[in-house]
Amino acid sequence: MKDYNPVFILFLLSVLFLNGINAQQLTSKDSLPSTWELMKYDGASAFGGLKKAYTSPLHWQKDDFVVASAVVAGTAALYIFDEETSEYFIEQGEKAPSVVRDFGWYFGSPQNNYGITGAVYLVGLFTKNEKIRKTGVLMISAATASGIIQSISKTAVGRARPTAEEGKASFEPFSKEGTFHSFPSGHTILSFTTMYALSKQFESPFVKAGLMGVGLIAPLSRLWDGAHWLTDVGLSLALSVAVVDTIDKYLDTERDYGVEKEKAISWKMHIGLGRVGLVGTF
Repeated sequence: MKDYNPVFILFLLSVLFLNGINAQQLTSKDSLPSTWELMKYDGASAFGGLKKAYTSPLHWQKDDFVVASAVVAGTAALYIFDEETSEYFIEQGEKAPSVVRDFGWYFGSPQNNYGITGAVYLVGLFTKNEKIRKTGVLMISAATASGIIQSISKTAVGRARPTAEEGKASFEPFSKEGTFHSFPSGHTILSFTTMYALSKQFESPFVKAGLMGVGLIAPLSRLWDGAHWLTDVGLSLALSVAVVDTIDKYLDTERDYGVEKEKAISWKMHIGLGRVGLVGTF
């Protein structure tokens, strides 16, 4: 099924990033810190972002609890239709182009995804471009934070995949069988976290939407394959948005990457009866 080299995808996405991002003007390299010093600073930033992602719920305000409650309520509503939507996506998957399905599988795989995020960071590091470095740190720390959560949750929750044909309410916590690792969706988390983090570096809403659209290919392909329920994917997307937004705010306010942001768009996940979407606030 997987008949082409995922490195080619990595190359294409790297070119997209390097050609599309508005890189800042570099000053004389003699006045900049050494590569080793930058690596140490970025390592501390990534670790700080990881801690911030895990401790941020302790500092939630009223609005944050309202959003969290809406996500839970919306997911509960979608759960009612999990089996029907799964049948629909599997049927559609039979007609889907193989190149799209393969791209989703490759892009959401950890080895390929971290290859892309690592390549972005290294470009920023060796060119000493603060904006690209910050983007790489955001991608790596967000993918790591959400990746750890999904790895633990898959085993702890033990939800059966649609292909197990045991129904949406079948759970076997701490099972070692991959058939019971439906929630959350690792491919969804890695692919959407990466592209959502990348989209934050652009001002155009059309570019943002395009990049996030690429991030949605992997979750869609997993639904087509019957590997996850719609609620698995919906909650995974909400987790990705929450983690990226938290770490991005931390990097902007508590770390120095010399990038002065202009008017930003704040994105929030909204899940309701029969709908899943992102709403941007200017």
